[in-house]
Amino acid sequence: MQLTTKGRYAITAMLDLAANNTGKPITLDIISQRQNISLSYLEQLFAKLRRADLVKSVRGPGGGYLLKAQEKDISLTQIIEAVDENIDLRRCKGLGTCNNGKQCISHQLWCDVSEQIRDFLDGKTLKMVIDNHEGL
Repeated sequence: MQLTTKGRYAITAMLDLAANNTGKPITLDIISQRQNISLSYLEQLFAKLRRADLVKSVRGPGGGYLLKAQEKDISLTQIIEAVDENIDLRRCKGLGTCNNGKQCISHQLWCDVSEQIRDFLDGKTLKMVIDNHEGL
């Protein structure tokens, strides 16, 4: 698994939204400026995050985005999966066809590592990351 900019930027943008949550919508332009992420890229990511029910959009003057749930209830895994990132180190995607149609010798190792990564990210919420950052 290689976490691409899509997953990293989605997490960063969601952390920004959570850390600056005042109950009022935040525009993508503001997040773009604060986090130095392209506005057009954020628009693509937030369309996926909205479809995954992680954020809600508010239209009109004073509009922008709000978290759909509390910071403590949104895991990093949810965000990564919402933007179509893959948390799986297996080349065969679990099919067991990694070595000319058969399971490769390291298949179980990559299954175990993928599970550990998923468990780690699933156990981290936006709130936990923000609280850890503020404590530094």
